Amino acid sequence: MNIYLRELKAHRRALIIWSVCMLFLVAAGMGKYSAQLGTGVSINELMQTMPEALQKFFGLGVLDLSVAIEYFGVLFTYIALVAAVHAAMLGAGMISKEERDKTAEFLMSKPVSRAHVLNAKLAAALTNVLALNLVTAAGSFGIMNYYSQGAPYASQLAKMMAALFAVQVFFLASGFFFASLSGRYASGAATGLLLILFVIFVITDIFGKTDALRYVTPFKYFDAKVIMTGQYENIYTVLTVLGVAGFTGFAYYFYRRRDLRV
Repeated sequence: MNIYLRELKAHRRALIIWSVCMLFLVAAGMGKYSAQLGTGVSINELMQTMPEALQKFFGLGVLDLSVAIEYFGVLFTYIALVAAVHAAMLGAGMISKEERDKTAEFLMSKPVSRAHVLNAKLAAALTNVLALNLVTAAGSFGIMNYYSQGAPYASQLAKMMAALFAVQVFFLASGFFFASLSGRYASGAATGLLLILFVIFVITDIFGKTDALRYVTPFKYFDAKVIMTGQYENIYTVLTVLGVAGFTGFAYYFYRRRDLRV
C-alpha cells in the first residue's frame, strides 16, 4: 500500500478547490487595484482618509499603493492568511482523519511503522502545499504581468512567494503537532494558534511600541512590508526553522507513543 499516493488522491479535489480560491483572491484583489486607478483618484490619498490604525496596517507611508507590486504587498497579507489556514487544516487532517474515519486500526495493522506512516503523510502534505504555492505563484506572475505596465516586479514577487511557502510549512508542521497529541481537537487547536498569531501580527503593525512581539509570529517574519523594504532579519529564518523542526519533532515523538482511537 503506497500511503503517499493514497493521500495525494484523497486530497486532490480539496487541492483543486483551494487553488481556484487562491487564484480568485489574487485576481479579485488586483481587480480592485485596476478599478481604483480607473476612477482617477489616488489610492494613497484615498487611504489617508482611513483611521491611522488602518493606515499603519496597510503600510501607508511604507508602500506606494499606486504601484502594482506594492499594492500586491497589501494583498499578500490575506493570501498568506488563506494559505496558512489551508496548511494548518491539512496538517491536522492528515493524521486525525484516520481516527475520525475509523481507519487507524486498518492502517496500523499493515507491516509499516508509525514513523513510516508519518513520513508518507508529511511528504504528501508538503506536496499539496507546494502545489498550492506554485499555482498561486503562477497566477500572481500572470496577473502582475498584466497590471505592472512594464514596471519591475519579478524579484519582489518571487521573494513573497518564497515567504508564502515558509508560512505554509510552519503552519503545516503545527497542524501535524496538534494532531499527534489529539486527533479530535487537532484542527481547532491548529487554527486557534494561527488566529492568535495573526492577531499578534496585526497588533504589532498597528502599535509600533510592541516591537518585541514581531519575533513571536511568522506573519510578521514574512510581512510584505518587511520583505519589500529590505528589513528582513536573519533571525526570522532561524526562528522559522526552529519552529518547524520543533513541531515536526514533537509530532513524531508523541504520535509514536500515544494510543489511537479506533
